Amino acid sequence: MNLSVLDISENFFQGYITPEIGTYMPRLIYVNMSGNGFSGSIPSSLGNMSLLEYLDLSNNRLSGNIPEDLTIGCVSLIELILSNNSLQGQIFSETSNLRFLYELQLDGNQFTGSIPHSLSDSSFLRVLDLSHNNLYGTIPRWLGNMYFLRVLDLSMNNISGSLPSNFCSSNIQEIYLSRNGLQGSLEDAFYGCSELIVLDLGHNHMTGSIPSSIGKFSQLSYLILGHNYIDGEIPVQLCNLTQLSLLDLSHNHLFGPILPCLRSTSKTYRQQEGSYPAYAPPVSTDEPLEFTTKSTSYSYQGRMLSYISGIDLSCNHLTGQIPIEIGYLNEIHVLNLSHNSLTGKIPASFFNLRQIESLDLSYNNLEGNIPPQLTKLTFLEVFNVSYNNLSGRTLDKVAQFGTFDESSYRGNPFLCGWPLPRDCTEMVSPPSKSRTSIENEESNGFMDMGVFYISFGVAYSVVLLTIAAVLYINPYWRRVWFYFIEVSIENCYYFIIDNLVVLSKFRFCSLRR
Repeated sequence: MNLSVLDISENFFQGYITPEIGTYMPRLIYVNMSGNGFSGSIPSSLGNMSLLEYLDLSNNRLSGNIPEDLTIGCVSLIELILSNNSLQGQIFSETSNLRFLYELQLDGNQFTGSIPHSLSDSSFLRVLDLSHNNLYGTIPRWLGNMYFLRVLDLSMNNISGSLPSNFCSSNIQEIYLSRNGLQGSLEDAFYGCSELIVLDLGHNHMTGSIPSSIGKFSQLSYLILGHNYIDGEIPVQLCNLTQLSLLDLSHNHLFGPILPCLRSTSKTYRQQEGSYPAYAPPVSTDEPLEFTTKSTSYSYQGRMLSYISGIDLSCNHLTGQIPIEIGYLNEIHVLNLSHNSLTGKIPASFFNLRQIESLDLSYNNLEGNIPPQLTKLTFLEVFNVSYNNLSGRTLDKVAQFGTFDESSYRGNPFLCGWPLPRDCTEMVSPPSKSRTSIENEESNGFMDMGVFYISFGVAYSVVLLTIAAVLYINPYWRRVWFYFIEVSIENCYYFIIDNLVVLSKFRFCSLRR
């Protein structure tokens, strides 16, 4: 009866949790039953534990609702962790009394309904994780009043609507809202989020441009805005984000040039160099962050996030040349600029990307030779320059470059050498103009005959009407015109008669011969 700590986590217990557990052990302060095989419902007798501060039932097979007795009777509860079960129904009732709740993790369940307003009474919340459920509705405005909130994870739900203006508190550090149905602009949503480290809004329906105010988030390390409908140019204020490790702006409608001042540095690199600032702590939770590398989408979390850095600008409408400065991001692991309209040559400075593991420049209008210095990139596992206008030889079969097949180079008509089937001795010198320029010239030289006929008919009619108007207005010109017509007809008549006589004589002479 006086037991205060019960930890049976990470075992192979199965069956139901004893329904009378709250009656048998009413003075429990710490309960951890995570990582087992418990099934059935959560006992309502847990509500008898008025001293309970920590309850972890995560990673089991529990089902049913959260007992109302638990949310009313456990008035001292600080941490409630029910992740990765099969719980369902509404999260909390409106009568819940968890005022001292510090951390709430209900991710990986089947909860439905909207985010309950009763959670606004838990004003000391620091971590709120409701991800991987079936929640719907909009994001409540009262989240902006949660002064102590550090981590908000609502990803993988059915939440819709626009982001409330100023909905994040000034102390929040991590926001995960990916894979929902959010829409609208980013313009006013994150004003004042000066402590933000993670912002994940990938796979939504966000529109508008990236606000220039994002440059004020001096500690921002992970910015994920991929798979939305964001347009406009990449704001130059992104260059102020000196702590940026992951930047994903892929699958949007961005246009304009790539900024030469973009950054991407891994946290481990900054720590080794001694330049990691004391005011920018690493990500504090194990919330997963999705990023595509090596043509596959991975979830990075915890310490793994400190080992990855990358820039993904693929599937946009970016133009211009690849900045030489990108080649000096020597700690970057992933660079994806594919499916744009980039021109010019591949910068020779790319040989400085000594840590890079995935480099994708495919589906652009790049031209010229592939810099042979790229064979110095010894960590490269994915290399793709296909479907450009590159020419010359492929890279030598050195180290991992001997493992890249034809798919890394195909779609470049003037590229030759292994592993392509074209022998460089048989290749003809490529044209000096890019594929886009040739297509533009061909399209400019094409004549639309329908338009020609219409314009010719209109011009001819205008000339006839002009002549008729002049002759009608001026009698003198009218007499001159008819006199000219009469003389012309008479000359044509005598010309024809004279030529007929000559032709008849010529024919007669020919017959006699």
